[in-house]
Amino acid sequence: MPEHTYDYVIVGAGSAGAVLAARLSEDPDVSVCVLEAGPPDTVENIHIPMVFGSLFKTQVDWDYSTAAEPFCDGRRIYLPRGKTYGGSSSLNAMIYVRGNRLDYDDWAAGGAEGWSYDDLLPYFKRAEDHYRGEDEFHGAGGPLSVSEGRSKNPITAAFVEAGQQAGLAYNPDFNAATQDGIGLYDLTQRGGYRCSTALAYLHPAMERPNLTVIPYLRATRVRFEGTRAVGVEGLQLGQTSEYRAEREVILCGGAYNSPQLLMLSGVGPAEHLALRQIEVVLDHPQVGQNLQDHPAVGGAWTTDQPVSLLVAALPDTAAEHLEAFTQNGHGPLTSNIGEGGGFFRTRSGLPAPNAQFHAVPVMFIEEGLADPPDHGMLLSVCLIKPDSRGEVTLPSADPTAKPVIRHNYYAAESDMAQMVEAMGTVMDVAGQEALRPFAQTPFMVPASDSDDDVRAHIRSKTQTIYHPAGTCAIGTVVDPELRVQGLEGLRVVDASVMPTVTRGNTNAPTIAIAERAADLIRGAASLRASAGAEAAAG
Repeated sequence: MPEHTYDYVIVGAGSAGAVLAARLSEDPDVSVCVLEAGPPDTVENIHIPMVFGSLFKTQVDWDYSTAAEPFCDGRRIYLPRGKTYGGSSSLNAMIYVRGNRLDYDDWAAGGAEGWSYDDLLPYFKRAEDHYRGEDEFHGAGGPLSVSEGRSKNPITAAFVEAGQQAGLAYNPDFNAATQDGIGLYDLTQRGGYRCSTALAYLHPAMERPNLTVIPYLRATRVRFEGTRAVGVEGLQLGQTSEYRAEREVILCGGAYNSPQLLMLSGVGPAEHLALRQIEVVLDHPQVGQNLQDHPAVGGAWTTDQPVSLLVAALPDTAAEHLEAFTQNGHGPLTSNIGEGGGFFRTRSGLPAPNAQFHAVPVMFIEEGLADPPDHGMLLSVCLIKPDSRGEVTLPSADPTAKPVIRHNYYAAESDMAQMVEAMGTVMDVAGQEALRPFAQTPFMVPASDSDDDVRAHIRSKTQTIYHPAGTCAIGTVVDPELRVQGLEGLRVVDASVMPTVTRGNTNAPTIAIAERAADLIRGAASLRASAGAEAAAG
C-alpha cells in the first residue's frame, strides 16, 4: 500500500477544511495534505448563484437522506451536502449569518472555554472582507468576500415591507448589535459570483509548494498506533493508500461525515461498533449523537406578476439575463434564492429569536427538486433553537455505505408547538398589503388555520434548511481545543463540534470555528488575547 507523509492530514476540503489548509500552510516549514472525496470545483453551475439547485444529486453532492422521520409522516427527507472543493459552501445559498451572541456565550458557560462571542468575533472579522468596510462588527481585507445581494427582486422588497406592516422591525445588518428583525441577507459573493471557501482560501493557497490537495479520494479510516492517530487510509480509483500525519489528523467532514469516519475507525459507541464488526479503539458513546438541524416549512403562492426568478430560465428572457450576469455580475442569476429574511420570537419571554424567515422570490418547492409551476414565491420559516435531537449511525462497516441519519424533527413537542406559532407569522406576513400582488393564489399552504391542519402541513412539508451540527460536540466528544477526548493527534474542526446549533445559517460560524482552530493547532495566542495584550502595552 503506497504511503505518503505530511505534517498535517486534513480530511475534507469543505468550509472548514479549506480554511485550515490555507492557514496551516502559511508556515512554509510544515507540509499539509487535504483529502477530498469529490472533484475540484470546476462545475460551472457552482459559480452561478441562482442555479445551486441544479447541483443537487450530482457528482458534487453527497446526496444523503434521512431515515424515516417518525414525526414527519415517516418521510425520508433529502439532505444535500457539498462534495467538492469548498464543500457545502460551493452548494449553499451563500447567506452570511453568524448567529446570536447568546449562542456562543452559552457554549462558553457550558464549559467550551474560549468559544464565547467575544472570543469568536475577531475570527469572524479576520475571515471577512465586508462590502461596507471595517467597523466594530465587520472586517475588511480578509479572504471571504461578503456582499449585498445584486438581484433585488421586487418580491423580496415587498416581503421586507410586508414584514414591517405585520409589526416586525427592519434590520439592516443581522450580524451587528441586534439580530431581531427583517431585511436583506448579506451573501458570500464576489462580483455577483459565489465566493466559496475554495475560492476565498483554498485556490490561493494551492500555489504553495507545501500544500497538497487530492481530489476523488474517499477517506476510509483513521489509522492509530495505540491511542495516537498517525494517518488516514483512503480509496482512490480502486487503490488504497495511506497518508501519514507526523503531527495531526484533522477531520473536516461535517456533521454527518466526521462522526461516520470516527466510527469506521473504531471511535464511537462500543456496542454499536461491535454489532458492525468494527474493532473498538475507544468507546466514545456520544460520537454521532446530539444531531441538530433547523427544520423548515412554509407557504408557497402563485402570482400573475411575471417578476419571479423564473424569468432567468424562460426561453424568451433567459439570454438577456445570462448576458447581464456574465457581463457585469447583475440580474436574477446573481440571486441566492433566499434573498431576504430575518429573525423573530414566536412568543414573549424568549432571550433571543427562535425562528428565521427565508423569503424566496420563486416557487422553490419539493426540496428544490421540482420545476416551479408558475411565477410565485415561497415564504419559509425554520426553528433556530430546536429541542429535538437526532443521531448519525453506521449501516455496516463498509466505508462506502451512506450513514444512517435520523434528525428526529419534532420529537420534542415544544418544537412542533413553536413551529405552529411560526407558521402563524408566515401567514400573517403573506397576507399583508405589500405582498398581495405576489402571494395571490395559495399553492402550498395549510388547509385551514386550525391547529390540526397546520400540524399536518408541517409534518408533510418540513425539509432541512441545511444546517446539521452537534455530532462531535465540544464537551462530549472533543475538548475546547477540538482534540478528540481520550486520543492523541486527532481533532475535529467543522459544524459537528457545535454543542448547540447557532441561531441562523451555519456557514459563517463554521468558517470562524476553522479560523480559531488554526490558531489552536499552531499554538498561537487567540486574537482576543492578542488584542488585549496590545491594548495593555499601548
